[in-house]
Amino acid sequence: MDGIINIYKEKGFTSHDVVAKARGILRQKKIGHTGTLDPDATGVLPICIGEATKIVPYLSDANKTYEAEVILGAYTTTEDASGEVVEEFAVEVSNEQVLDVLARFVGAYEQTPPMYSAIKINGQRLYELARQNIVIDRPSRMVEILELEQMSPLKDGRFKIRVVCSKGTYVRTLCTDIGRKLKCGAHMGELTRTRVGEFDIEQSVTLKQLEKLNAEEILISIEKMFEQYPAVVVDKSYNKFLYNGNPLELKIAAAGLFFRVYDYMNHFIGLYKWSGEKLIVEKMFYKEGK
Repeated sequence: MDGIINIYKEKGFTSHDVVAKARGILRQKKIGHTGTLDPDATGVLPICIGEATKIVPYLSDANKTYEAEVILGAYTTTEDASGEVVEEFAVEVSNEQVLDVLARFVGAYEQTPPMYSAIKINGQRLYELARQNIVIDRPSRMVEILELEQMSPLKDGRFKIRVVCSKGTYVRTLCTDIGRKLKCGAHMGELTRTRVGEFDIEQSVTLKQLEKLNAEEILISIEKMFEQYPAVVVDKSYNKFLYNGNPLELKIAAAGLFFRVYDYMNHFIGLYKWSGEKLIVEKMFYKEGK
């Protein structure tokens, strides 16, 4: 089995839990996920099976969409509602002030990752240090907020937002930074990831549903992930070169940087990159005998 299944991660599961359970349900050893979701978070978690594990980096780099609750009035150790409150404030802001602050975050934004995160510094994950009550300086990094809108107005110190953001964005840190701009503190409440690249929450399935479904019927093919690139089909005489991963001559003018390449029987072989002279393998998905 080679392809992607759009899983809806329920609350209480880690992303690793989802992969482990999917291995049992599908009876497949080679499975990977495309971007960690915290145990309390819900939503889209595409899993890659078999040869599709090779495209995990491509999906991990995809833009993501979240719906989150912002709770004003306090900072917490984890920057979300699961942590301990470390500082509290009176909330004396208007919804107009909230809208003004949200608008300021759209675009490139320098963000400092939270201590409770899986990022490694000097070979050690930050959350391992945080559990020992050790706080260290973390290098900030540029992320991009493509869209940020208020989904519900400010009420009782809370409101909801919808965020479309780049890889590496921590939404709970965004919520905390919103509170910092409002000068009243904040942390994140509920979080749902509604989209990863082309994978939407409306088409996702839970693990319980996966147990009852024919996985082959909902499996998304690897080549579908590269539909935006033009297709090239080789002559029969080039098949051996193709299967061995050799560079290929393109006898027409290149119309892009990446290409989907197929053998003469129209089997998808891999993603190739135009070097300026030849097509070079970017990622091979060919399996002998298949």
